[in-house]
Amino acid sequence: MQDLLSPDLVELAAFCEAGVISPERMRAVDRNAAALGVSGLRLMEAAGLALACAVRESAPERVLVLCGRGNNGGDGLVAARHLQDLTVDVVVPACGSATPEFLAQMAALHHCAVAVHEVAVPAGVEALAPLFERADAIVDAMLGTGVHGAPREPLAAMIGRANRSAARIVAADVPTPGMRSDLVLAFHRPKAPGVRAAGIGIPLAAEVFAGPGDLLCLRPKSPGAHKGAGGEVLVVGGGPYQGAPFLAGMAALRAGADLVRVASPAYVPCPDLIHVPLAGAVVGEEHLEVLIPLAERADVVLCGNGLGTRSHAVVEALARVAPRLVLDADALRIPLPAGAATIYTPHAAEFVRMTGRSLAGGLAERARTVRAAVPAGAAVLLKGAIDIVSDGERVRFNRTGCPAMTVGGTGDVLAGVAAALFCRLSAFDAACAAAYANGRAGEAAAAGRDAGMTATEMLPHIPEVLYG
Repeated sequence: MQDLLSPDLVELAAFCEAGVISPERMRAVDRNAAALGVSGLRLMEAAGLALACAVRESAPERVLVLCGRGNNGGDGLVAARHLQDLTVDVVVPACGSATPEFLAQMAALHHCAVAVHEVAVPAGVEALAPLFERADAIVDAMLGTGVHGAPREPLAAMIGRANRSAARIVAADVPTPGMRSDLVLAFHRPKAPGVRAAGIGIPLAAEVFAGPGDLLCLRPKSPGAHKGAGGEVLVVGGGPYQGAPFLAGMAALRAGADLVRVASPAYVPCPDLIHVPLAGAVVGEEHLEVLIPLAERADVVLCGNGLGTRSHAVVEALARVAPRLVLDADALRIPLPAGAATIYTPHAAEFVRMTGRSLAGGLAERARTVRAAVPAGAAVLLKGAIDIVSDGERVRFNRTGCPAMTVGGTGDVLAGVAAALFCRLSAFDAACAAAYANGRAGEAAAAGRDAGMTATEMLPHIPEVLYG
């Protein structure tokens, strides 16, 4: 990610989301932080230190730290290391998979004045009953946000013993299912209402800018996936400008759509695309008999690429039947069409044309203007040197891309990527991921050049960014 001047980042702090954060979004923020140079180990160190400080609030003399073998357990091991001036015992399962971060923290803990007890079965936990009974404070660092279902042994026995103790229990990030807690200390942002949170040094940019973490919502296909599982996209465009809808269609395929139809009066040889020929020089209302059934069966309909100014009635008609809609270029006109769920991808001039709102001012002011203009149930992706994405509540920025992307066709590629991702994601998530991936693909295609790249050169890089 390229640098942004710190005064701008200070202004953008107003767009940082607050309150409860989902586990999925927290993983995205963690991944974005790592891309910005703040590794998972550094975040774990900060989380463990915050946890140790919370434990000290009750001035305990004896502390028992209960750990799993994941990153939540790693937080507990860091806390134990920071509490080693007290009497500290750590209980951890003797077997099972472990994360690299957990193993790194365990290696460091072996050099500390801390007693580590590995247990494999409930009987091993029962043998440690005096530790539970004498503890003034217990740290619950067994299971984090990524674990579902009832805890297995020996964790279940550890939970039972802890619940019967008189100790103050401090949970790391989230309580382990079935475990009581006197304090839940969430890291970065709360994972449930009414929970205390501690900052762990995550950069602001990891929250407000799209990054590689925003691609984690793209789940892998199952081994038994069938044709069409990646979604079906219908692109309606062309006539005045022939190549645009085919660029968008190829981008949709590269971004993971399984079937892409291009309905256009023009034909550009692309054997991977299904061409739906439309008679005449422009897309007109006489073509709706063909287009409406195709729009109804598609997962996403993309309109506008190379369409010209004479086909707006067609766009309005398709918007009324499309399950999901992406509008770009010439489709961004008044009256502004809207589907049940819609992504609009304007550049600055198109935004002014479709909304009547000026984009004067700096980045923060432009973002407020975009947020205020988003129709209900939609997302707007305003293209620029720094893209702005909003669903009317949330705002996210994207700063991938390069000067070589001023060449024609890169916006068509972006629209195709957004349409493909919209088959599987919400409008906002698809727009954020598309903006990030499109910029990264442009950077790869340009290879450091500031001119001379073509939009078609971006196409092979799209799946590398999204799925590589």
